[in-house]
Amino acid sequence: MIETYSNGAVLADAAAHAVHAQLAAALRTHGRAGLVATGGRSPGPVYDRLAAASLDWTRVIVTLSDERCVAPDDPASNARLVRERLLRGAAAKAHLLPLWPEPEPAALAALQPFDALMLGMGEDGHIASLIPGDPGLEDGLTTPELLRRVPEGLGKPPVARVTLTLSALANARAIFLLIAGEAKRGVIGRALAGEDLPVGRLISQAKAPIRIFWTPDRG
Repeated sequence: MIETYSNGAVLADAAAHAVHAQLAAALRTHGRAGLVATGGRSPGPVYDRLAAASLDWTRVIVTLSDERCVAPDDPASNARLVRERLLRGAAAKAHLLPLWPEPEPAALAALQPFDALMLGMGEDGHIASLIPGDPGLEDGLTTPELLRRVPEGLGKPPVARVTLTLSALANARAIFLLIAGEAKRGVIGRALAGEDLPVGRLISQAKAPIRIFWTPDRG
């Protein structure tokens, strides 16, 4: 389940190739593709590579795994990262469906199941904004809803957020989890051993196999 890469650049090459292949397959089979992007450090180099990929981006809809409730041009905005690193060149023709302000539920539901889902993970085992310590976390792990709010004071930065729920994430056709460093590999090991962490819930409930891309190089 854990694929090991010597450094971040090699990991980004492999992850970009895998996501591109999944999107291309979706375009061939049902005429459009839904990509769930994510924030953090690991996906940026993957976005740089995907932006240069040959794909009919006019038929790709990009949304996010989670978002901070901040202005679109705020440095903490995940949508800003996606616009600056992914939606460039040919990929600028893709349609971005932001999570903040919250989209119409029907627009998000139309992307279900997501064709390709990219995620990072924190050293506390959180994915998207399903964060240990959130008093509403259990509801967020079991609800059939696609989107939920997360109160401020959790995560870094500790601002209010919106996040896809576990049911929405687990329903994806392909899941790509990007992690770096020994500490995060240890978190995955604990999750696989049965510790109750959000990432472990995803691994156990996902409808498709999860590809975990790992490098010991934290960059």
